[in-house]
Amino acid sequence: MDLKILWMYHDLMDLYGDKGNAEVLRGRGQKRNLNVQLDTCTLGQQVNIDDYDLFFMGGGADKEQNLIYEDLLSRKDNIKEAMDHKTAFLLICGGYQLFGQYYKDQDGGMIKGLGFFDYYTEASDRDHRCIGNIAVETTIDGKTFKAVGFENHGGQTKNVRTPFAKVLSGHGNMYKSEYEGFLTDQVLATYMHGPLLPKNPQIADAIIKRALRKRYGEVELAPLDDTLEDKAREVMLKRLKCD
Repeated sequence: MDLKILWMYHDLMDLYGDKGNAEVLRGRGQKRNLNVQLDTCTLGQQVNIDDYDLFFMGGGADKEQNLIYEDLLSRKDNIKEAMDHKTAFLLICGGYQLFGQYYKDQDGGMIKGLGFFDYYTEASDRDHRCIGNIAVETTIDGKTFKAVGFENHGGQTKNVRTPFAKVLSGHGNMYKSEYEGFLTDQVLATYMHGPLLPKNPQIADAIIKRALRKRYGEVELAPLDDTLEDKAREVMLKRLKCD
């Protein structure tokens, strides 16, 4: 089976090691004998997003978000086409924000989002920045488990109807909020860096399964030895007193 991954703005949106997510997806796919194609795309580069099974976009600071803004908006129709054809999406931090209605910075400046989802983001004051290690509990494909990551965002994302996870320790979508991220059958959007996937193989596999649905429908993945990944996650859960 083929797995085609498009990593958008790899050279600009790679805050806190988000490129590790792409490597985990490629590695876990190859271990299962999938033919993994990992392509990158940056400003001004021509690509048909609908050709891919998974669209991945990492996080960046306000400077980087402003740099990619016009380019991303110019691809809106192509992104919508990919969504309609069941492409899966993994969106981290800035990528998460830009798929909503808008982002308002601390000076009141407005960045219009792609508008695919109802949520919107407004910058907090400096005393309410969401920063630090985070632990959550999530249910994906009928399985409930704990996950860990790192968050660092001033944006407060509101009006999220279907959050990714319940916060056990940390902040989440807003300062000291109960919930983190956004989740649908196709889209996982989150503020969790770290990067997210190395310590959370269950999430990585859920994303791979979502990507494979576009071409192959429901697919069962062969189990892998996740001993090291599980140990790394358990260390952080223990440190945050969420074990």
